[in-house]
Amino acid sequence: MIELRNIGYSVTDERTGRKNVILSGIDLVFPDNSINVITGQNGSGKSTLIKLISGIEKPTEGSILYNGRDITDTSITDRAKAGFTTAFQQPVRFKGITVGKLLDIASDHKNNLAGLCDYLSVVGLCARDYIDREMNDSLSGGELKRVELAMAIAKGGDVFLLDEPEAGIDLWSFDSLTKLFTKLRGKTVLIVSHQSKIIDIADNIVLLDREGKPEVGTREEMLPAISASRNVCSVMEGSTNG
Repeated sequence: MIELRNIGYSVTDERTGRKNVILSGIDLVFPDNSINVITGQNGSGKSTLIKLISGIEKPTEGSILYNGRDITDTSITDRAKAGFTTAFQQPVRFKGITVGKLLDIASDHKNNLAGLCDYLSVVGLCARDYIDREMNDSLSGGELKRVELAMAIAKGGDVFLLDEPEAGIDLWSFDSLTKLFTKLRGKTVLIVSHQSKIIDIADNIVLLDREGKPEVGTREEMLPAISASRNVCSVMEGSTNG
């Protein structure tokens, strides 16, 4: 179980000295064996929340607990060793390293072709076409995203933190994507997403708001609030465009 207690995060503009509060007073619990979708308007702190839980950033207030142990000051490396696996909104490119080598590193052993095929086929890629390709600009954004998800599966772990995993994926159907996530239901899964098909598989939904406390509930409980939030966002965008 992951527990956030009074989490706050702010950054200070070095030029003006002005403090920008991104998250404030966040209290959340993510149970074991559950798929949790974090959604909300742009700028509400969704990606920041994932960075705080993964250890990429440190909260300026509050504490983060994992199975009752305070991990607020624990490094991203130590959290990875404890079973945290993160897939970023913008996948990292590794020049000079092949897809096959990265999967070996993620799984912590040398894989044969069949093993690499197991990891890549689940994200809709043919191992023979990709294992010798480098993780560089020769791969499209969607291909990089799929390989990153394959790496997450290869690494395994007990906690999966996925920041907009559907971004850049156009040819791979959402049905395949959601089937992949449902296979992780025995883990603690946190997914940042706006997509309805991903929201539909959630056990719990967290709706972040730039102006107030998060709303939390089951899919059935949260759908009206999500719909209202989207309508507000659409009105604001329309007003800005006008």
